[in-house]
Amino acid sequence: MFLFFLKLLFLIPVTLFFSVWALLTVPFDKSGKYFRLSPWLWSKVIFWTSGMKVSVKGYEGLETARPYVFVSNHASMFDIPTVVVALKGNVNIVFKKELIYVPVWGWALRFGHFIMIDRSNPRKAMASIERAAESIRKGSSVILFPEGTRTTDGKLQLFKRGAFSLAAKAGVPVVPLTINGTFTIMPKGTLKVIPANISVIIGKPIPAANSEGKDAELKLMEQAYRAIEKEYVNQE
Repeated sequence: MFLFFLKLLFLIPVTLFFSVWALLTVPFDKSGKYFRLSPWLWSKVIFWTSGMKVSVKGYEGLETARPYVFVSNHASMFDIPTVVVALKGNVNIVFKKELIYVPVWGWALRFGHFIMIDRSNPRKAMASIERAAESIRKGSSVILFPEGTRTTDGKLQLFKRGAFSLAAKAGVPVVPLTINGTFTIMPKGTLKVIPANISVIIGKPIPAANSEGKDAELKLMEQAYRAIEKEYVNQE
């Protein structure tokens, strides 16, 4: 228990340092390259401190020069550093508005290159989707968790359509990511961290061009769901 709290105390100044770094890059880094470097390094430190390893399969199948909409299952707070490490920091995160109220770190999210979505207001949520689509058209990939919230029982939940609407609007492929091993690390409702080996399987890109419209987006969603389901291991 003492060691756990010691590690937790270590992560507080580390998080503060990288949050300030990210904030300072915003006025000068229009591409977001150095802004994204901050969460990548922070994530690497998180895993090093926690004694966890991330194995990645399928990264070689991506064209790193083109943008994608990545979609992933969601089982733990550790999913965010996991996808950042797996994608080598080359991705913008679509995050919920509530996170901006976290001191310093939340400020970096609010003013940086990541994309905030206000789920309490459908009109603002759609405006966020439009901003994300514009960001993608300019060459930036994004990651979303289409389940909407973390699983509470370790099973894959149903997807929501927003991520697939975004891919259709931007005209870029959807790439399914399957994360296994994070559910038992820090389950929802606890601060206890249990080291684990995490695996990420990056699926084949699913074309989304000419997929606008409810039926086409639902078909895209179904394809991505099946690709993740195929690799997913129930983590009960």
